[in-house]
Amino acid sequence: MKLVKRIANLGYGSRKQVAAMFREGRVTDADGEVLYADDQVEHDAVRIDEEPLDPPAGLVLMLHKPIGYTCSTKDPGRVVYDLLPPRYRLRAPLLSTVGRLDRDTSGLLLMTDDGGLLHRIVSPKANLAKVYEAALASDLRGDEAAVFGSGTLMLESEKEPLAPAGFSAVDARHARVTLIEGRYHQVRRMFAAVGNHVDTLHRSRIGGLTLDGLAPGEWRVLGPADIEQLFNG
Repeated sequence: MKLVKRIANLGYGSRKQVAAMFREGRVTDADGEVLYADDQVEHDAVRIDEEPLDPPAGLVLMLHKPIGYTCSTKDPGRVVYDLLPPRYRLRAPLLSTVGRLDRDTSGLLLMTDDGGLLHRIVSPKANLAKVYEAALASDLRGDEAAVFGSGTLMLESEKEPLAPAGFSAVDARHARVTLIEGRYHQVRRMFAAVGNHVDTLHRSRIGGLTLDGLAPGEWRVLGPADIEQLFNG
């Protein structure tokens, strides 16, 4: 693939815009030598305005999603892509969220442009546990662990019972729920089924990954060791 197309696919601009960057001498190698649109150069050796290129296709990142953002490219309000460099929204292949967190849920969100990895993560065969911290409107009644872990709990409008879920009480109005599936608004609907309401919800873990100190709105690129930890941690 020509260098001009590779850079355009990373979202730096259209082919025409990136071609102009070459003409202006803004694309160089690590030693400052000007590169040309059809050059064949290793990704890590390319610089734009003396800065390294963004990660190539196969990008995986984790984001600490704040409340108030949606996992969408089209929502008229705030979206998770607003928290990333603007060109990340323009990458080809598309950088997609791995599953979703609704507007009122915060926490760990994975994003990738690797379709195979995305499907591997969300596949039921992966059996990846997702851990949520819930703050509740009313005191726990005491039987939530048995109900959630029964494998027989039916949610409204669903035709199949939920898979058994893990549950632990943090205090009277805070609980930790562990899921291995991801139905629509599942945690909120589970507590509604036992007569409670979730005031705030936060996803703290996916598989072996945690936010590891990321503040709301912060993100980082994941490497091979992180992916191994995701599936094996």
